[in-house]
Amino acid sequence: MQDDSQNPWTTLASAERYENPWIRVVEHQVLNPSGKPGIYGTVHFKNLALGVLPVDAEGHTYLVGQYRYPLGRYSWEIPEGGGRHDVDPLTSAKRELMEEVGLAASHWQEIIHLDLSNSVTDERAVCFLAWGLTQGDAQPDDTEKLAIRRLPVSEAIAMAVRGDITDAMSVAALLRFDVMALTGALPPALRPLFPVTRR
Repeated sequence: MQDDSQNPWTTLASAERYENPWIRVVEHQVLNPSGKPGIYGTVHFKNLALGVLPVDAEGHTYLVGQYRYPLGRYSWEIPEGGGRHDVDPLTSAKRELMEEVGLAASHWQEIIHLDLSNSVTDERAVCFLAWGLTQGDAQPDDTEKLAIRRLPVSEAIAMAVRGDITDAMSVAALLRFDVMALTGALPPALRPLFPVTRR
């Protein structure tokens, strides 16, 4: 029986075409799975992508709105950012939550790992659930012009289902939270806020 998990590509040569502080672009001369020659461009990210779904004592969360330059449009998202690969993702996630929405959290839980745009990049993401929130002062980067919206988690989930939220990490984290709520897998402190009322 053939093992389809083995790499069917042959790399003949690789050359770096571009680099900046965040990404590195490499062009590979390859033989594709059918044995024909071709090229494959890969984008290597220098940071781990991080997302945080904060939930307060009233069952609300916080979304961040900003204009996304690559998309050419506005986007509502959970608080997100990046962290160095040699730094604990939780440490970087705590920093991002404070920078973007001015929140600290006393409790954290990883809820999902993702491979983002994996046909051309090796970007990986980790999303956290955060609760036990304390409000501080947001400190966004000078490259960020952010709007902050507080709303019920259920409304944010509905936005993802309707397609009003299209950011991959946000959709994944919100739907993962919904599944956790429906299956009784939320942390005990959050379960009373999200009773299982539907199947």
